[in-house]
Amino acid sequence: MKTADENRFFRDATLSVCGSLDMEKALWQSLLVIGRAMPADGLALSIYEREPGITRLIAGARVEGGMALATEIRQPAPVRRVIETWYDEPDRSSHVRVIEGLRLDPLTRPQAEAVGMPDWPAMLMRLKLEGAMLGSLIVINAQGRPYTPAQARLLSLLNEPFAVALSNHLRFCEVLKLKDLLADDNRYLKDELLRTVGEEIVGADFGLKGVMDLVRQVAPLSSPVLLLGETGTGKEVIASAIHQASARRDGPLIKVNCGALPEGLMDSELFGHEKGAFTGALTQKRGRFERADGGTIFLDEVGELSPEAQVRLLRVLQEREIERLGGAEPIRVDIRVIAATHRDLEAMLAQGRFREDLYFRLRVFPILIPPLRQRPADIPALVHYFIQKKSRELGLRSRTAIAPGTMEALLDYAWPGNVRELENAVERALILSRGGPLVFPDLGGRTVEKASIGPMVLPEEPLALNEVTARHIRRVLQMTRGRVHGPAGAARLLEVNPSTLRKRMKKLNIPFGRRSGRRADDRHGSGG
Repeated sequence: MKTADENRFFRDATLSVCGSLDMEKALWQSLLVIGRAMPADGLALSIYEREPGITRLIAGARVEGGMALATEIRQPAPVRRVIETWYDEPDRSSHVRVIEGLRLDPLTRPQAEAVGMPDWPAMLMRLKLEGAMLGSLIVINAQGRPYTPAQARLLSLLNEPFAVALSNHLRFCEVLKLKDLLADDNRYLKDELLRTVGEEIVGADFGLKGVMDLVRQVAPLSSPVLLLGETGTGKEVIASAIHQASARRDGPLIKVNCGALPEGLMDSELFGHEKGAFTGALTQKRGRFERADGGTIFLDEVGELSPEAQVRLLRVLQEREIERLGGAEPIRVDIRVIAATHRDLEAMLAQGRFREDLYFRLRVFPILIPPLRQRPADIPALVHYFIQKKSRELGLRSRTAIAPGTMEALLDYAWPGNVRELENAVERALILSRGGPLVFPDLGGRTVEKASIGPMVLPEEPLALNEVTARHIRRVLQMTRGRVHGPAGAARLLEVNPSTLRKRMKKLNIPFGRRSGRRADDRHGSGG
């Protein structure tokens, strides 16, 4: 081909391959240009990853059009040596290798077998940019005639344009991956936010007052916190409260249920993995600890961690760094750890099932959350709260009355499943009520039915927590005939100090005196 024709060939092919970030389209347009200068029935573009020795076919083209390829070929050691020797040859040597048959040459045989290509003649052009290995381009002649040295030299003119195009494509893919990663993080954090925003600490002034006092003490610090308590007592809500009251409130709160993670995936989920770290690890993945950087990680059911995961968690607490599976370099993380468990960790220590050094690292500031049966004064407010919450979720708009005798029976029930059981019971009762008074059939194996002092009716509009608290105090005052102090007083029933209750009543504009409960009831209705 004359020099003028070579210049035109170079210009047209360069415009074709570099004219689009859509690699399938760019390859197809390039194939049409190359096909005018030599036999060319197909192109295939691949990248080679020296570690772990993988060739990835990413795009191809035939005369009919371009196509995306997603074939991964793990090269055997002998082929890796041939590939890397060829890539490492100095740039002054030929970039193009003439191949008599795709299945005859060790460099192309794995690709041909992987995608089922016949034993056609081909040319293989290595793609390097600024000395860095990128990948290769295969040009196929389905007519069966081998390529000539002149055609190989002509193709070599396109080495740099194809290398630049491949480099741009890889960078573009990296940008898209980062964009998807940020979008994924955004969705993840929004989901977490939706679960926590608006979550109220019902009982913060009564049954959970001691817990909330501890929360306020530890929240401004970065010390680890260990939440102890039975299943369903609200450990996740308390963890959220600690995070929201801390200096890390603008950072992520990443929640992990250690008991729900499969043993084989626990390390990958917590600490992440590098691409190729194990079969199926096609991309790099950040673990939960990396996601929590700058914020808080909540490890629920920490007693379920495997011994191996316990060792790695201890290192995170000691060194403030993690290492992905398959990774060679540690990654610094700035996190606060809040752990929770319903298990007896001290018994697990004695049995050798939990590391002593990890236990004392986590138990810097333990908080014991009492079960619901030890704080019955919170039950009425919780019932009102869950009725409003579940009514919104179920799309119920009608006023909901609690059947006569129900609240007293709920107060008598032991609630082995704690707050979670109460929430589920309220939802079931709403579904079964069909707009009628709320009943709790077969609660814990028995029907809840007792004499009542009257139905309690919730307003159509959701109530503020202060209003729910005020109504509950008025109801208790009604039961005690306005008495605040003494063995039969409201303070004893609510399990708070009388002076604390009086301050709370003053703040909520609830009058003192023996007749205060009756007057409040007359103003707000018997169900307040």
